[in-house]
Amino acid sequence: MIIPCILSGGSGSRLWPLSRSARPKQFLPIFEGESLFQKTLGRFPGGTYAAPIVITNAEHRFLVGEQMEEVGAPLSEATIVLEPVGRNTAAPAAIAALVAQARDADALVLLAPSDHLVRDVEAFSRAVDLATPAARAGKIVTFGIRPSEPNTGYGYIRLADGGEAAVRPVEAFVEKPDLERARAFLANGAHVWNAGIFLFSAATMIAEFERHAPDVLAAVRAALGSAVRDLDFLRLDEELFTAVPNISIDYAIMEKSDRIACVPTDPGWSDLGSWSAVWEALDKGEDGNSVLGEARFVKARDNLVVSDAALVSVVGLDHVMVVATKDAVLVAEKGHAQDVKAVVEGLQAEGRRETREHRRLHRPWGWREEIAKGTRFQVQEIEIKPGESMSLQSHVNRAEHWVVVSGTLAIEIDGEMRLMTENQSAYVPVGARHRLANPGRVPARVIEIQSGAYIGDDDIVRYSDSAAPVSPD
Repeated sequence: MIIPCILSGGSGSRLWPLSRSARPKQFLPIFEGESLFQKTLGRFPGGTYAAPIVITNAEHRFLVGEQMEEVGAPLSEATIVLEPVGRNTAAPAAIAALVAQARDADALVLLAPSDHLVRDVEAFSRAVDLATPAARAGKIVTFGIRPSEPNTGYGYIRLADGGEAAVRPVEAFVEKPDLERARAFLANGAHVWNAGIFLFSAATMIAEFERHAPDVLAAVRAALGSAVRDLDFLRLDEELFTAVPNISIDYAIMEKSDRIACVPTDPGWSDLGSWSAVWEALDKGEDGNSVLGEARFVKARDNLVVSDAALVSVVGLDHVMVVATKDAVLVAEKGHAQDVKAVVEGLQAEGRRETREHRRLHRPWGWREEIAKGTRFQVQEIEIKPGESMSLQSHVNRAEHWVVVSGTLAIEIDGEMRLMTENQSAYVPVGARHRLANPGRVPARVIEIQSGAYIGDDDIVRYSDSAAPVSPD
């Protein structure tokens, strides 16, 4: 069977403020309650495809694990490789080929980004079927999207004359064009969008790396050779992986190899590289308005509203995007959707938290969300999953009050343990060793009030990440 390799790096800055570096766009559940990462997993069902290889940023490892479990993708069968630093797409392609070949010397690999939307999965599957014989014969097959408009945001592939053949020879890869060239590409019919999806045999890709980018292959081999197993993850050596050249698969292999072929297809693909692309992908009302969340429109057409909390009203405006989160709001004209990245770059230069994380921070044990914060206090809501526990810890400068609002919690304070249920509370003095655990079978929520001279996240001493067992009975 074909081994899918899902690339899940990147920060998705063009979908700010919903996308943050700690939770980028591929992990946002904005399409029928699923994330793009989960939808990508769904394109490669077991029985048709082998267990996937997932290559992701080390910071996102628990997001990957959690979202795979939610859709029933077994972590124990997958290979989840953690990149300590980002290294463009050449390094993941080499990783995928080497890991797949270690599983099966004759393996075929389907390399696919996790942040793209494919509406017609059957059409995509047919394209893979068409590409498979060519890949087994030693071709590196790319999937070209038939263009529907003169888009200047995509790279293009120029197809050589191949008539109506399903698998076409490739003449050249073309960088993102200006509008005039994009119109010419659309008119001549010889160009397709470069979707960045590839099917190849592991042996072929390794041979092409040895021929065209041996420095990338050698550095990746070294990093994989020193990788260590960490729970369900394969953690690459940071020093060795940092030495891998930071280049794209197009530059390293695709633009140089004589083994490239292309299957033109139209599976309803979008890279969702801007909020305007999200508007295009979503269902629309009679006035062309799209909504994720709750919104009202009066004399307004062709707008996008995304809100994770507040009701948004748009009055007398057309072609506008409004994205509202609990700590940031974006308002932009759709024609300037790509300029959102400039906002993010400015905020990053200022060191603003709003580019890194939301008020709700997801953790392996659940999540915590800031409700209010002042000079000497902070209030937050915490949810702990069944069977999970926070670490045993203490604080030098702050005390904490806990109030359970749902579920049952096992609390430990300076070695004393007891159960707390709804409407019960506890006080944790400054310096006390403490932890919260959920021994129950449903999520438990607690309101935590911190108070003291200093309440920064770095005021913490951790003693243990394992919870003392507490029976729900």
